[in-house]
Amino acid sequence: MSNLVILPIIIPFIIGAILLMFAKHHKVQRIISGISIIILLALAIYLAIYAYQHGTLVLEVGNWNAPFGIVLVADLLSTFMVLLSTLVGAVCLFFAFKTISSDREKYYFYPLYFFLLIGVNGAFLTGDLFNLFVFFEVMLIASYGLIVHGGTGYQLRESFKYVIINVFASGLFIVAIAWIYSITGTMNMAHIGERVAELDQAGALNVVAILLFIVFASKGALFPLYFWLPKSYFGPPAAIAALFGGLLTKVGIYAIIRTFTVIFNHDPGFTHKGIIVTIAGFTMLFGVLGAVSQFDFKRILSYHIISQVGYMVMGLGIFTPLAMAGAIYYIAHHMIVKTALFLFAGVTEKITGTTDLKKMGGLLGSHPALAWMFFITAVSLAGIPPLSGFFSKFPIILAGFEEGQYVISGVALLVGLLTLFSMMKIFSYAFWGKQKHTEEQVNIPIGKLLLPIIPLVALTIILGFAAEPIFTYSMDVAEQIMDPSNYIESVLKE
Repeated sequence: MSNLVILPIIIPFIIGAILLMFAKHHKVQRIISGISIIILLALAIYLAIYAYQHGTLVLEVGNWNAPFGIVLVADLLSTFMVLLSTLVGAVCLFFAFKTISSDREKYYFYPLYFFLLIGVNGAFLTGDLFNLFVFFEVMLIASYGLIVHGGTGYQLRESFKYVIINVFASGLFIVAIAWIYSITGTMNMAHIGERVAELDQAGALNVVAILLFIVFASKGALFPLYFWLPKSYFGPPAAIAALFGGLLTKVGIYAIIRTFTVIFNHDPGFTHKGIIVTIAGFTMLFGVLGAVSQFDFKRILSYHIISQVGYMVMGLGIFTPLAMAGAIYYIAHHMIVKTALFLFAGVTEKITGTTDLKKMGGLLGSHPALAWMFFITAVSLAGIPPLSGFFSKFPIILAGFEEGQYVISGVALLVGLLTLFSMMKIFSYAFWGKQKHTEEQVNIPIGKLLLPIIPLVALTIILGFAAEPIFTYSMDVAEQIMDPSNYIESVLKE
């Protein structure tokens, strides 16, 4: 049964290699990609259910026992993230079928897409710090190809910053890995966590912790390393922007959560309640201020990625089961809603030919289904009950007040209000008011574009109305990762 753990990595690898051979056959690529992503989604659902019912699955690659060999670990958190990443990947892929031009398809769009999923799923499942670096690089190399896909001047210019910041972060990652290996003598995360609990080197470990936090913060777009994101995510087509917006920053956030629960839990007063909480507050505030200042549909959504990852890190910083459960809930909410919003931006651009809000208007009258679906996801992002945004933010903010973190909790409430303001700005400019697009544009068919987005809109409603069982599951995930002995004993078989 443990061999199933490697399938979310192996399947995209095999499919990506096969698709390379059909680069000029668009229909064949679509058929293979569509069938494969559905199989991958079914597998991710099965793994998540199995891990919940039977406990953590550990695969020792090559039958080399941990900590000497490579291990893949499918616990509640990793299987949950694999499920969410595959869901986002499936929705964006089916949207791409209807929106990506044949000129882009023939330049290895689909192979790059599946190679990206290799890196993402591998980062979630690996139990080895060095292989976390390897899977990050696989993900990033594929993302470099996708972010410049199409080769427009704007994409090439803005993606340069994306590449530079990630190359710099990867260099720091190697330094941090070497440093922690010199201290602990191992790369296995469970073994590192065990050694850290035994070592009396809090000062050196805190330095390594901050170094790794900088690495993951740059990839997760936390303050002050978020400057590359808004313009980089503005250039690519909607399907790619939605995939990046819903998925990539969460890999960095996952890495922070994993390492700061399993490994760097020796001094939470300094790392979690001090540095991480402070960074979370600045990330939320500066991100939402950037969104409020914009008058472009996609730029507003891009800045909101920054502000919203702040909530996830806030939950980790408060470092209680309630706050962590809220952070897990919020990750699911954000990946679903943010993906949907970027896809809605793509649909509106298809109709109006622009993402400039000042040049848009009247979509509510001409496309009411699009308008009200957007409205649901917009107010969910802002945290309006009874949708998923409210029930994921509430436990984080409640935990903040319970722990005496009044400043960060107040910032979180303020950011929620400003998020609502900026999303209503999109609605009032793009969907309300006088129609600015032509009758010819009104007749552009968008029904097939909305079909992949409908499940995401349904999910944000379900996550709200079914908040109790979803939060119970999130609490189970939080309690498992808050006790590092669960992870350590499963991997090392103590």
